[in-house]
Amino acid sequence: MKRESALILILTFCSALAASAQEEFGQPPYDDYGNIEDEAGNRFMWGRDTTSNDNDNIPIGMFVWTIDEKFGNVRPAEMDTIPQDFQNFNHTSGPTGQYNYLGNLGSPRLSRLFFDRRPYTNFIFADPFDYFYTPVNEFLFANTKSPITNLSYHSSGNKQNGEDRLRAYFASNINKIAGIGFKFDYLYGRGYYNNQATSLFNGSLYGYYRGDHYNMHAWISVNHMRLGENGGIEDDTYITRPEDFTRSYSSRDIPTNLSSNWNRNEDQTYFLTHRYNLGFYRDVELPDSIRPVMPPDSTLFAGLQDSIRQVILASPERTKLTLDSLQNAFWAAQNIPQEFIPVTSFIHTINIRNAKHAYYSYDTPDNYYTNHFYGETDNVRDRTKAFAVKNTLGISLREGFNKWAKAGLTAFASHELRQFRLPDLMGGTLYTKTYTEHNINVGGELSKTMGRALHYGVLGEITLAGADLGQFDVTGNADLNFRLFKDTVQLAAKAYIKNLNQSFYMRHYHTQFTWWDNTDLNKELRTRIEGSLAFKRTGTRLTVGVENLTNYTYFATVKTPVLNENGEATGNYSNDVAVRQNTGSIQVFSAKLNQNFKFGIFHWDNEIAYQKSSNANALPLPDISAYSNIYLVFRIAKVLRVQLGGDVRYFTEYYAPDYAPVIQQFTIQDPQTRIKIGNYPLCNVYANLHLKHCRIYVAYNHVSQYSGNSFWAPHYPMNPRTFHFGLSWNFFN
Repeated sequence: MKRESALILILTFCSALAASAQEEFGQPPYDDYGNIEDEAGNRFMWGRDTTSNDNDNIPIGMFVWTIDEKFGNVRPAEMDTIPQDFQNFNHTSGPTGQYNYLGNLGSPRLSRLFFDRRPYTNFIFADPFDYFYTPVNEFLFANTKSPITNLSYHSSGNKQNGEDRLRAYFASNINKIAGIGFKFDYLYGRGYYNNQATSLFNGSLYGYYRGDHYNMHAWISVNHMRLGENGGIEDDTYITRPEDFTRSYSSRDIPTNLSSNWNRNEDQTYFLTHRYNLGFYRDVELPDSIRPVMPPDSTLFAGLQDSIRQVILASPERTKLTLDSLQNAFWAAQNIPQEFIPVTSFIHTINIRNAKHAYYSYDTPDNYYTNHFYGETDNVRDRTKAFAVKNTLGISLREGFNKWAKAGLTAFASHELRQFRLPDLMGGTLYTKTYTEHNINVGGELSKTMGRALHYGVLGEITLAGADLGQFDVTGNADLNFRLFKDTVQLAAKAYIKNLNQSFYMRHYHTQFTWWDNTDLNKELRTRIEGSLAFKRTGTRLTVGVENLTNYTYFATVKTPVLNENGEATGNYSNDVAVRQNTGSIQVFSAKLNQNFKFGIFHWDNEIAYQKSSNANALPLPDISAYSNIYLVFRIAKVLRVQLGGDVRYFTEYYAPDYAPVIQQFTIQDPQTRIKIGNYPLCNVYANLHLKHCRIYVAYNHVSQYSGNSFWAPHYPMNPRTFHFGLSWNFFN
């Protein structure tokens, strides 16, 4: 009742505030998605009411961008403050439910859409947390005319099972070309099922300087991630057939396989990219309406004294020289603005990463793990450390410094030092072993980013020496934009060929329960071609692609039957994890259609993806993964934007990847015990409100709950019906 009363008060307050704001300020120029666009076409995503008298003394405007991790190139971006579908922002399953995860907020996840997956990094333990962990090339830098602070809070449940997340983003300029800012993100999910609490923290600090000759971006990020591991529920029947039990079980009553087990990750990243530009200044081309016009010769001479003018006009040579001088003086007096045109850039980038991972267990069930290599099973503290320093030097011939320079060209070389620490045994004695690896890479990039019609880029890199010798990566993309039948059409294509060495932890990993040294793994060869066709006006996007994988490498769960004293099978299995490499090739076909409809205030957004793997045993994928969102968008008192609707997430049955707590990774299920999940629609309803600087949503998730296959991963159920609330507020000063 408290939440329902709070919702009524919030709606009443927002309606009253909206009516008051409308009377005082009138209607702001929002579009259907809550963006503001001025007459010049500039878009602002922070919900600023530019018609408000309160903002007359606050400068309006901001520009947001990300940077390229290799070269520090600036790429325009959008701040995540658009009110459209704000209720989906905090879903670990992704805004359209395309990720499998463990059910609790902030737990590890894996995309069901293969083309959205990324190769393993050399610190694989952070990979499943891409929902929370932000790499430098995805971090948002901002240039603002006034300091901006965004605070957001998401909540559901209660003190025993609830989820909370607090985020803060601050950005401020030092001057027009330099700024600083930070991001704070804290997430705490107690978990609706036992022993699965998550606690994630991120603090990021940045600064930049974007002068004509010198550019610099600096970024520091600190992450602490801790999560309880329950190994899934003991019996899926509690979810699939609850009627088989004589009593009703709440989510907290269902027993889990593990307790007193945790994984913990710590990560610090220090990043600096800077460059020095050589170039020249040229006058900015002004529109005809304000462009200065050279006065007639007679007007220029009229400013001279009569006696001097007569002497000058008596000689053709003196007349010409004086006229040139007067014309030069006229242009100098106009103070025409100039712009700096970079021609050549010298680039340096350094990236330092210090990471730690630990697995703790103080209550390991008997026969849960197949192997035990050292230590006590009820006092497990498996730890590993990874440290990497990478320096990149580059020289770039910049695009657009004259009409013939239609593309930019960059050459670069890099050196990377990596160190890893693992427990090891020597003669039965435990010690820490250090692995050191070096790599020297060279490469180049050809790109065209200017203009509206055609853009393209090709990036190639090869490892000449070191642990990854022979590794190479060639990636290309292009897009063509044009008008067709009063619509904006974009044709885009992507392609790559990658020959990748396996991640360090796929080659070496030692713990009390898992152990491997895979020195014979071949490099993984990946070839992908992907194309898309998008129509802006009709809200249509079709993406089709195919990928070929040779020597595909993956983690697999290995089950061993547990025997009793008489050597008879008990029906239980112990667990182990192995690294497997598929011999030969696997082909993956993918097609995804996004289609949005709009009829007045009625909206219907859809996404449906079809995939097919030629080897479903090594690479299982659902045939269909779909999302549909039906909602109304209208305004109260013309200023309170309301999005009211419901959505559904669905995927077909398949042998989804299992999850192994001992390595904190998703694994292929063992054929002896594998099960299917899917064919279960997950439905949510919501109300999403936006007024000036404030966004609020309320949602009731999993309203479709019934006895069925409601799992995000094998043995990890979806949360039961839950009420969610979220608030985001922007402050300007």
